[in-house]
Amino acid sequence: MAGEDIKRYRDNLRDELEGAALYTAIAAAEPDPLRKDLFLQLAQAEARHAELWRGKLAAAGIREQPYVPGFRTRLLARLARRFGPAFVMPTIAAAEYSDRNKYSAQADAHAISAEERGHAAVVREMARPPARTRVTGTDIARAEPWHRGASGNNLRAAVLGANDGLVSNFCLVMGVAGAGAGNRAVLLTGLAGLVAGACSMALGEWLSVTNARELASTQIAKEAEEIEQTPQAEQHELALIYQAKGLQKADAERVAAELMSDKRAALDTLAREELGVDPQELGGSALAAAATSFVLFSLGAIFPVAPFLFLQGARAIGISIALSAAALCGTGLLTSLFNGRSPWFSAARQTVFGCAAAAITYGIGALLGVSLS
Repeated sequence: MAGEDIKRYRDNLRDELEGAALYTAIAAAEPDPLRKDLFLQLAQAEARHAELWRGKLAAAGIREQPYVPGFRTRLLARLARRFGPAFVMPTIAAAEYSDRNKYSAQADAHAISAEERGHAAVVREMARPPARTRVTGTDIARAEPWHRGASGNNLRAAVLGANDGLVSNFCLVMGVAGAGAGNRAVLLTGLAGLVAGACSMALGEWLSVTNARELASTQIAKEAEEIEQTPQAEQHELALIYQAKGLQKADAERVAAELMSDKRAALDTLAREELGVDPQELGGSALAAAATSFVLFSLGAIFPVAPFLFLQGARAIGISIALSAAALCGTGLLTSLFNGRSPWFSAARQTVFGCAAAAITYGIGALLGVSLS
């Protein structure tokens, strides 16, 4: 057996023992009996996983070293005892999420790979703030239109996409103009920057969405395979997830059993809960995302270059600066919808920083123009 396999077994065993010790310590600090039971179930699952790697080491003739919890485990356990499990759960949830696919590339660990993803979903649910039944000022604030606008991810993406085109082409045009290039050169450079930047943004967005869709499809296919091959394990993971959402253990097991009786419903639920993927959308259309990025970038990038279509010299530069500053002010006003700051503060900040960047590139262009000439 290769030495790298022995090291992998030891590392995996150590990770599982750390998880079991951590969840056991958190269970001891958890006052809620339902959550305590859930933490103990997670600890037992980690201990079962540890047995897999302990057995592989024993089969290779390797004696197990005495286990002592690591510094991170001891620190999180102490913080949980001192401030309560809720204090450390976001940290644990982030670590579980980053490690959720750690066994996917290990051929001898496929039996527990699905459980690890399920644990990440369970811990993510447990890390969320508990639901409230009493209406608070925060709930009322969320109902106000200016708070609802703060969650508009589509608007945020649109504004930032247009702003990328605006700032990058503004700086590009000013840099070339500062170098003393003629009107034709500035115009061609600005239009080339618009097309090149828009194409780059569109291609990047297309690749991003396509890769995300392909990964989601692969994960969903694996999830469907696991439902067929290990239905009891998947049903157990579903029950844990619903317990983490607040259902009693018996109710969670009943709901999980009902879902598993319909494999399509079970796959849809597991994809959403474990993978965070909507099987119907898979992250949206790659072509639509690419086209949107192209248009938004172009929309922002046209402002600095448009005056050079009709004007020349210093007047074209002045109008370009004015148009770009106005557009920067507009994007600043729109960003105030999702950054929570004053509209005028956001507009002023966006304008000042955008114009400062353009001024720097103008100065660099001027220096380069002098030195090259």
